[in-house]
Amino acid sequence: MLRLASLHVYPVKGARGATREDATLGLAGLAGDRRWMLVDDAGRFVSQREMPELALLDVQSDADGLHLSLPEGGERFVATPDGVRRLAVRIWGDEVEAAGAAPEDDAALSRWFGRSLRLVHFDDMSRRIVSREWLDRDAPVGFADGFPLLITTEESLRGLNREIVTAGAEAVPMSRFRPNLVLQGAEPFADDGWATIRVGDVLFDLVKPCARCVVTTTDQDTGTREGPEPLATLARLRRSADPRAPGALFGWNAVPRSGGRLTVGDAVEIVAARPGGWPLRAAKGRTD
Repeated sequence: MLRLASLHVYPVKGARGATREDATLGLAGLAGDRRWMLVDDAGRFVSQREMPELALLDVQSDADGLHLSLPEGGERFVATPDGVRRLAVRIWGDEVEAAGAAPEDDAALSRWFGRSLRLVHFDDMSRRIVSREWLDRDAPVGFADGFPLLITTEESLRGLNREIVTAGAEAVPMSRFRPNLVLQGAEPFADDGWATIRVGDVLFDLVKPCARCVVTTTDQDTGTREGPEPLATLARLRRSADPRAPGALFGWNAVPRSGGRLTVGDAVEIVAARPGGWPLRAAKGRTD
């Protein structure tokens, strides 16, 4: 039986995530997920791609802000900004007007990480939508890379780790992939054949496979790069053959059709299939 195995939110993009037993879902994703972000002096988003130590930033949310802490860096409460101080920031190809945190909060984070940083909040006045290349309707999204949610399965990770270990490397945890919803009860990579699923009472469209990057090689507990896996194995076995979504694939970007409430243990139903699944290139170094 397919079920929701775990729920995860990442209040600050690129920072440490938190596991939830239940969560409120909106059209832009799980409540509190990736609504804050660090940017450089040019307003460009900063992530673990160029700053893996961002994984060490622990974030605890409450009703009026964030409690931030960093090993050997200190602790700080950051109040949710009132939105008067606004900054134009860039995330991939999108420009978003966001609320800026207080200058003293920016200064503290800059000291912690040894580079000039600013913290911004995606508030009620901020606007961003999912690319219409992948969806036939307008759908809101916050500071996630491009879609409100990332869905993975425990069995896909198990299948991937079997290949990694067979190749002589160490298995990796699911935290490397930073998912929102982790499902349980499917065959490995069965999600390639899902177009729409229902989790609890909510329908989700799986619109684009997730091409993975160097972040997956970052140990989320230490904030350090840990060799080529899982990218090396994904590149060998899970390379996309569709030029619209190039790269090594793991998990699916999803868009909810409505809001709702999700709880670990919710039943999952495959509502619509993707005929033929997603095309993959032939595995490197194999002749079968």
